[in-house]
Amino acid sequence: MASSESIPLLTPKRTPLPKFQLFILLWVQLAEPLTSQVIYPFINKLVGELPITGGDEEKIGYYAGLIESLFFVTEAFTVLHWSSLSDRIGRKPVLLTGLFGLTLSMISFGFSKSYTTLVISRCLSGLLNGNVGVIKSMMGELTDSTNIAQGMALMPVVWSTGATVGPIIGGMLANPYEQFPNTFGRFEFWKTYPYALPCFVIAFYCITSFFLALFYLQETVKPRQNAPGTAATSQQLPLRKVLTPRVITAVSNYSLLALLDIALRALQPLFYTMPIRFGGLGFSPPLVGLCLGAFGLFSGIYQATIFAPIYNRFGTKRIFITSVMTFIPMFLLFPFMNLSALHGGINAITWTELTAQMILYVIMDMGFSCAFIYVRSAAPSKHSLGATNGIAQTCISIVRAIGPVASTSLFSVSLERNIMGGYFVYLVMVILSASTLIATTFLPTTLWEVPDEDEED
Repeated sequence: MASSESIPLLTPKRTPLPKFQLFILLWVQLAEPLTSQVIYPFINKLVGELPITGGDEEKIGYYAGLIESLFFVTEAFTVLHWSSLSDRIGRKPVLLTGLFGLTLSMISFGFSKSYTTLVISRCLSGLLNGNVGVIKSMMGELTDSTNIAQGMALMPVVWSTGATVGPIIGGMLANPYEQFPNTFGRFEFWKTYPYALPCFVIAFYCITSFFLALFYLQETVKPRQNAPGTAATSQQLPLRKVLTPRVITAVSNYSLLALLDIALRALQPLFYTMPIRFGGLGFSPPLVGLCLGAFGLFSGIYQATIFAPIYNRFGTKRIFITSVMTFIPMFLLFPFMNLSALHGGINAITWTELTAQMILYVIMDMGFSCAFIYVRSAAPSKHSLGATNGIAQTCISIVRAIGPVASTSLFSVSLERNIMGGYFVYLVMVILSASTLIATTFLPTTLWEVPDEDEED
């Protein structure tokens, strides 16, 4: 039987989604996963080619994980500022600044020839970009209780699309001097900068998104005239009043889900790239890109077609709990894939296990749509929606900074010290996944309600 929170979604008078504005917003959002995911197929090879590892393949996880985390480290310091600023000056100026920052970052990353310049490029991206929280605020403002499931379901679809296209671009276009000698082999530039082409392609997408948003995206925050006796600051609650128990509950669960997800995502390319004898599968960068892209592709299709009816049937809490539970078998499948490869190379059993992990990931990805809905409904007022999403994104940035470097470093430690045959990292992640289920018990079955404007004071 459907939960009570889904009743508003079944009303016959569902508000139509503003399709063109949502298209632009989601097009802009796609820049985020593209810039973050495009480096995954080649980042481990790139780091391995730098003198920083001293030729020790077992240390690649440390340095690659740090690169993957830096965006979120720097974003954690600024995202709340950007989100709160968007409550005051509007969403659109902040989005444009973020897109420009992503463009500069990707161009810089493509030209990087040292570990230091790689670090600077990723930090630049995080510092100038606060788009994630702002986009979620705009999505909340473009939808209402009758169409929120449809709207929020599109956001993970966009991320999945970026997670599909980004790795494919990164894997297929990396080192074009050798991959496409007839086209790029004539230019020494591509030999000097073997990973510039995929970065430049994504930078071009970001700058075209900048102009699309500049000319066609409509502002969703409208300036208000101060009524007599109403202070200018009444529209925006102070931070201590935004941090209500329900905001803390929603953000905590969202953060734990994001931590498990980013740890899994960081382990995947490392696991695929590492030789079989070092606990991986020994895939080439193009194959890594295809595998990572397949995860995103199937997840996106599932979210776009299945999420809304499943949400209406089971409700937010049941789906979110199921999402968290899938991490346990997903992490367990890593050592089983390596064991099957050790005994006969990559075989049908290995691919079956990889497919099973992909199916579980598709189910898990529904949890993010539910997390977005929980955070939106937890906001103490409509004019603090940006700040609420900013707090959520700050926490997400922190855990996404910790997750990659922690999981990949633990991967390397497990190998170097041969703890549980190199599989100790997966035991830790399974325990963390099981512990996260405790936090889900504090989530309500029926969604909170955001007060109307006249109730804010």
